[in-house]
Amino acid sequence: MQRVIISLIIVVVSSIYADDGALLFNGNCVTCHHSNKSISAPSMKEVKEHYLLAFSEKKEFVKYMSLFIVKPDVNISIMIDKVQKYEIMPILGYEDSVAREIASYIFETDF
Repeated sequence: MQRVIISLIIVVVSSIYADDGALLFNGNCVTCHHSNKSISAPSMKEVKEHYLLAFSEKKEFVKYMSLFIVKPDVNISIMIDKVQKYEIMPILGYEDSVAREIASYIFETDF
């Protein structure tokens, strides 16, 4: 019986924390990018809408968003008006794989 309970706890905890993209996003990005409010940076809803207009396929969306996450640059920004309003996002030192996880999560999430 004890093994069953422990196994059940492991399954539940694993399912809660299985999405690395969600953990990375919620542990880092929400500091500036709120879901639906633009305070110190554009809301994630706005960011996602802009990227979906430019890149409707997940592969391209993730590719271009992760490039920007790794090395934010006004020359590759698709949100120039937001860069002018909030300034360019700082370089946060994310590795490519982390940026892809975050971008994939953003693509799949309804903000």
